[in-house]
Amino acid sequence: MATNHQQIQLQLDEKKDKQRKIFKIVGLSVIYIVLTIWAILTFVPLIWMFISSIKDTTSITQVPPQLIPDQPTLDAYRRVFDVGGFARWFLNSVIVSTILTISNVVLASLAGYAFAKLKFPGRNTIFWILLGSMMIPGQITLIPLYILIVNTFQMADTYLALVIPTLVTTANIFLARQFMASLPSTLIDAARIDACSEPKIFWKVILPMAKPGLAVLGIFTFVANWNNFFWPFLVTSSNEMRTLQVGLTSFRYQYTADYGAMMAGAVLTAIPMFIVFLALQKYFLKGITIGAVKG
Repeated sequence: MATNHQQIQLQLDEKKDKQRKIFKIVGLSVIYIVLTIWAILTFVPLIWMFISSIKDTTSITQVPPQLIPDQPTLDAYRRVFDVGGFARWFLNSVIVSTILTISNVVLASLAGYAFAKLKFPGRNTIFWILLGSMMIPGQITLIPLYILIVNTFQMADTYLALVIPTLVTTANIFLARQFMASLPSTLIDAARIDACSEPKIFWKVILPMAKPGLAVLGIFTFVANWNNFFWPFLVTSSNEMRTLQVGLTSFRYQYTADYGAMMAGAVLTAIPMFIVFLALQKYFLKGITIGAVKG
């Protein structure tokens, strides 16, 4: 009787294990299907942008839309470079995005280290004031900032007007501070016992450990400034000082728009984003998972 009972129990356990495996397989399959569909939907605008860039003008506005062009052409890319100024717009975007990325990484990391690891009077008060400033809508400070940059300092249509307002942002300081706070303080204390100065501790101890977080900060900053449109549109007036995003509006005229050239310009504009992400992908993936597992 005991043996039969044990056999029945084993059979029930095996049945439960099979059911668990089936449920697990079905659950994972559903998750992968949903993620695959989501990934495809995410790439649809990029794919459509590229396809539209190799169509002629009439095919882009065709109804119903033509998914695969009968006669692919690169005329839209030729028009992008024929309009004049694209190379200068590209250079301006590279200069502005690079300067702002470097300045934000350097200044935000210094401020983040100070708020996370140094003790000084008013540290928490200053930090909470900075956090409070993040809740102020950007539209409220836009007009005073424009008056200050354009009328007071007479910086309109210059690189200084493009970079000074966002040399370092509160959001990046907050991100750097949160990442710095997760770093072990024991190494810092050991370096101080060895008579290391604070600049040396920051350079030799903090920065090597902070590479993933700073890489994430750098990627976010570069992408945000590369895609920035409104502020460069406000403070630039000449064709030579336009950035890529502002320059692409040149293909929109009073009664019509050259959608092919706009799509071709958008494709060329997106290429540096892919290069930056692929170059820093290792640090990016590591940075966004820091703190997920604690040992």
